[in-house]
Amino acid sequence: MRGSRILGLIAALFAATIALPVRAEDDPAALCDAAAQTAARDSGVPADILLAITRAETGRRNRGVLRPWPWAINDNGQGVWFATRDEAMQAAQDRLSAGDDNFDIGCFQINTRWHGQAFASLNDMFDPATNARYAATFLTELMRETGDWNRAIAAYHSRTAELAGPYLDRVTALRGLPALPADSVQTADAAPQHPNLFPLLQSGTPGSAGSLVPMQGGLAPLFADRG
Repeated sequence: MRGSRILGLIAALFAATIALPVRAEDDPAALCDAAAQTAARDSGVPADILLAITRAETGRRNRGVLRPWPWAINDNGQGVWFATRDEAMQAAQDRLSAGDDNFDIGCFQINTRWHGQAFASLNDMFDPATNARYAATFLTELMRETGDWNRAIAAYHSRTAELAGPYLDRVTALRGLPALPADSVQTADAAPQHPNLFPLLQSGTPGSAGSLVPMQGGLAPLFADRG
């Protein structure tokens, strides 16, 4: 009888533990959603657009649900999802040290070559809130330029019609998905890899067609000097 009571207490303690609410900061997938919603509120970009773009860029299915991931890198069409921020940071730093300065990182897959100068550091660029804020700022600029959110979404990916069209279709299909509460922690035990059909940026040179590729001027330093 005493053993049964002990087992009952253990079971109750376990149930209480798993019933505790999971904070957004404990769930990397929820970080992208929280950042998207905050950026939407601060910038005026519709939240469903930002939520859809982060899923189009870094989405993976977990228990049948498509969720974004902040510790993601896309290098020349090859997407990698890292388990932790530190692992993603190290992989990005390794690429930079090897002379590869052209890859996309974070919730909204911002390109290091063309947009690193907008961030204080690599760590800053990976930060979900900062990453999302930059994406929202650029979408706002595209909306002012094109006068239409759909055109802005398409241009966010590419200004080449055959690349922009499928991306817009993808984001449009995802716009009905709500932000998910952090009710279950998503982990990544390995760093799965597969081709990303919708990398944020197309390679190019200043003045060429491409979503976030600068339309004029030369290359800026990789990260802004905040000294």
